[in-house]
Amino acid sequence: MTAPPALLALEDGTVFQGTAFGAEGESFGEAVFNTGMAGYQEVLTDPSYAGQIVTMTAPQQGNYGVNDEDPESWRVQVAGFAVREASRRASSWRAQATLAEALGGAGVVGIEGIDTRAVTVRLRTAGAMRAGVSTVDLDPASFVERVRAADGMAGADLARTVSTARAYEASDLVGPPDATVGPVFRVAAYDFGMKRNILRRLAACGIATTVFPAATQPAEIAAGGYDGVFLSNGPGDPAATTYGIAATRELLGKVPIFGICLGSQLLGLALGGRTYKMPFGHRGVNQPVRDLATGNVEITSHNHGFAVDPRSWDRDADGLALTNYGRVSLSHWNLNDGTLEGMRCLDVPAFAVQYHPEAAPGPHDARYLFDEFRTAMGGSA
Repeated sequence: MTAPPALLALEDGTVFQGTAFGAEGESFGEAVFNTGMAGYQEVLTDPSYAGQIVTMTAPQQGNYGVNDEDPESWRVQVAGFAVREASRRASSWRAQATLAEALGGAGVVGIEGIDTRAVTVRLRTAGAMRAGVSTVDLDPASFVERVRAADGMAGADLARTVSTARAYEASDLVGPPDATVGPVFRVAAYDFGMKRNILRRLAACGIATTVFPAATQPAEIAAGGYDGVFLSNGPGDPAATTYGIAATRELLGKVPIFGICLGSQLLGLALGGRTYKMPFGHRGVNQPVRDLATGNVEITSHNHGFAVDPRSWDRDADGLALTNYGRVSLSHWNLNDGTLEGMRCLDVPAFAVQYHPEAAPGPHDARYLFDEFRTAMGGSA
């Protein structure tokens, strides 16, 4: 059976012609690229990719298929998927379906047979931009105009769209917390787009997690007597996630807080900082980040298009940021482009990193941060 033709169009007028795999139809979103060599199933199901059309730079995707154990959420989250070649065969004993079958079942349009390196160079040069993928409108001029009329990512509040509708216990998804590491701590986690492997890593550190909807009032969390609060990753513009900023601000100083990705940006905003949209973001599994406290360089997994501006605050003689909640160490820095990657409050118990220490997919260099969260709640690392 011949695959139908498809277009990938960028708002600057660049159009790539290929063939469809997965579902037929069309969708619009922000065009981004991911440099990971593997981990496409985790990418597809990561809620942080909601509203984005993801181009994979590695030329062949789908080699090992997909399964029911590796998803990072309950469904495919990307708006579209662009690859050089989609493997027709899933060569793994764990495979339960092919990549094309996974996209088709989710109603997500994929496009293959395009020069994904050229897409990446275009995005690196001009920045992430609005895009569309279609098997319906195959007129380049017409489709580009429709892409230009689509909503952009700046100002988009997307966390609500991917968050859980009701609170639940993480143990129902990932099993009970490991009690062999010491007393089990209770944590309330804000779901702005929670990845399942975060819950697995918390459980491995002896933490029982209750996951709450993104817009949960902080008073409800405070009344629960939790030992800590976790701020999850998620999609959209952090400055538009006003309820998350307000909740973080209200809980600061009352309970230890740990944030990842969007959670880190929300902490920065709650501390009086600013965020900005990066030219093309960090998405992949090979970003070097230096921890200033130890001097160690970690190879880390990333998925974010916004960052905290380190110029947001005045600094003291030691370079510490001065905020309404006390001194803050700007603790982690990206060695590729100098982006601020982490913060540690020195006068209230709170810290966050912009990258993904749960690394699904990716390296395990930063898993120690979950142990540090446990330590912050009074447990041994």
